[in-house]
Amino acid sequence: MTLKDELLTAEIDVCERLRVRLGELGNQLGGRTNPIVTVTYAQSIDGCIAPLGGGTLQLSNAATQRMTHQIRGFHDAILVGINTVLSDDPQLTVRLANGNDPQPIVLDTHLRFPLEAKLLCHPCLNPIIVAGPEACEQKERWLTQSGAQILRVPVCEKGLIDLNQLLPLLKTMGLQTLMVEGGSEVITNMLAQQVVDQLLVAISPQLIGGLHAVNPRLARQPMPQLHNVQFQLIDNDLVVWGQFESGNQRANKTTD
Repeated sequence: MTLKDELLTAEIDVCERLRVRLGELGNQLGGRTNPIVTVTYAQSIDGCIAPLGGGTLQLSNAATQRMTHQIRGFHDAILVGINTVLSDDPQLTVRLANGNDPQPIVLDTHLRFPLEAKLLCHPCLNPIIVAGPEACEQKERWLTQSGAQILRVPVCEKGLIDLNQLLPLLKTMGLQTLMVEGGSEVITNMLAQQVVDQLLVAISPQLIGGLHAVNPRLARQPMPQLHNVQFQLIDNDLVVWGQFESGNQRANKTTD
């Protein structure tokens, strides 16, 4: 087996295990109120996802980039925060693998979403932008005219979108599976609110000294712990994934 074949086999193995796990969660928790949530991101070996001063940072190698695109195709929707849109201007599509593009969702409390963003240029999928109650109404009209769908959702005490209000709403819209790609504020809030079912991290052998994936300013409560942890080396990136007992699962156990 050549090195290329070995890399492809490793990618397929990770993707297949995650796809099977999504199916298991769907079968076990058909009556749940939230979508199945997968958080996935790339980080340096010192835990960073971006430079301290902002800007883009290429961490994934070609193999783990393909893996990420394949995993996107397993999900109904993909969610990022507005800072990711402002810094990276992502497309959030499936371009490096086979699969359907997920529905893009952006958390944007104050409607800072740029009218020239690539997410407004998709031929079929217009972004869902989640804003707080006090966001600018004129900006909402402009974004709506550009094709975006605006959801007004209450904010929590930290000024962030209340995930306990948003996630059930997304489920009622037919979005059964949700992939979360960042940035730091979104990842930390998702983990702190314990609404994540599974986590996949690609660890690049680089030292960055930058912005960490989990923000200690927001993570001021016990964080959930991974179980059923697995590892796979793909080229020089170490892929780690595991499962959480989400708040939705605990609630179901309480009512059983």
